[in-house]
Amino acid sequence: MYPAYARWIKSHRDLPLMLNQWNSVVRWEFDRPMPFIRSREFLWQEGHSVFATQKEAEDEVMQRLKTYQQAYENLLAVPVIPGTKHSSEKFAGAEYTTSVEGFISDAGRGIQAATSHHLGQIFSKIFDVTYTTKDDTTEHAWQNSWGFSTRSIGVMAMVHGDDKGLVLPPRVAPIQVVVIPILRKGHEEEVYKAVERIEKLFEKSEVRLLVDRREHLSPGFKYNDWELKGVPLRIDVGAREANEKNFPITLRTTNKKITSSEGQLRECIEQTLEEIQTTLLENERAKLNENVRTVTNWTEFMSVLNDRKLALAQWCGHSQCEAQIKKSCEDSETKVKHLNIPFEFKDKPFTHENCFACESHAKMWILYGKSY
Repeated sequence: MYPAYARWIKSHRDLPLMLNQWNSVVRWEFDRPMPFIRSREFLWQEGHSVFATQKEAEDEVMQRLKTYQQAYENLLAVPVIPGTKHSSEKFAGAEYTTSVEGFISDAGRGIQAATSHHLGQIFSKIFDVTYTTKDDTTEHAWQNSWGFSTRSIGVMAMVHGDDKGLVLPPRVAPIQVVVIPILRKGHEEEVYKAVERIEKLFEKSEVRLLVDRREHLSPGFKYNDWELKGVPLRIDVGAREANEKNFPITLRTTNKKITSSEGQLRECIEQTLEEIQTTLLENERAKLNENVRTVTNWTEFMSVLNDRKLALAQWCGHSQCEAQIKKSCEDSETKVKHLNIPFEFKDKPFTHENCFACESHAKMWILYGKSY
C-alpha cells in the first residue's frame, strides 16, 4: 500500500488521503487460541491516512480512538480506558500508539480493544511518500493507521454473557424483541390475532421484532433458545393475554417481568430497550472502576494483581525497571503487562516521589494487569 502512496501523492492538493479497508488477517506464528479473542485468522477494519502536517495527523489519531471508544461504550455497552501505550508496547514503526483497554471482570484480565497509531514520517521516508507544498518545496508526508477487529464481539460476549448464554446490548442485537405465542387447543386463532396486532404495532418502529412461530417446539424450549442467543426482551402471548390485551415482558438481563397494555406496548418496549442499554454500560463501568486499584509499592501491586484486578501505579518508565518487574512477576508465576498510560490519570498527583517498583522518580501513572 505505501509504495502506491508514493505514486498517488504528488502535491498538497492530494492530501489528506484516507483509506479504510475490511480484510482478514492470518497469524502464522500463533499459540493459545481463543474464539474471537485470539484466533489464527480474524476480520478487522484497518484504516490508513496521510496528511501534510503533523498536527492534522495527531488530531486524527485521537479522533479515531474516540470513535472506537464510542463504538464500545455507546453500541456494545462496554466501558474502556483510553490511553497511550508505553514505548515498549507501541506498534513497531510508530512514533506512538494509543489504545482503548477493556476489562473482563469474571476472568480478572485486561484486553486491548482497539488501537490508533501515529506513524509520523517513518514510513513516508522509507517509501519516499513526498508532496509539493504551496511554497513549491518538497516535504515528507505524515501518516497514521488504526484498527478495530472481531475481537470486539468476543469482548462484548465475555463482559455481558452469563451462564444462560449471550446477553446482547439492544443497539447491536439483530433481534431486540421475540414474541412467543403460547398455544392451547381451541385458542390458537385468538392468540395469533393478538400476535398479528403486536406485529402491526411495530411495523413503523425501529424495534427489531420477531415472532417465533415454530409450533413443533414448546414455549419452554423457545425461552431457553432465545435466552441463549441473548435477545433483550421476550413477550409472551397466551389466550388470557390475548383476551385481556395485557402482555408480560421478560428482560434477558435480569429475568425481571414487567407488564404492558397493548395500547402502551410500543412505548414500553422502546423505553425498556434504552434502559437496558444504559444499565448494561453503567453496571460494567461500576465494575471497571471497582477493579482499578491505585498501588504505591510492590507489595500492594502484587496483592492487587493476585486479586485479579488492575493496578494503577506510578512508574519511572525506565527499561531496566520494566525488565525487573517482568522477571519478578515471572518468578512468582504472575504474568502481567502494562496495558496503557490512561489519559484520565495524566494529571493525577503522585502520592509520593518514587516509582512503585524502584527508587527512581515516578514520571507517569501506568495501568498494569493480567491480559489476554
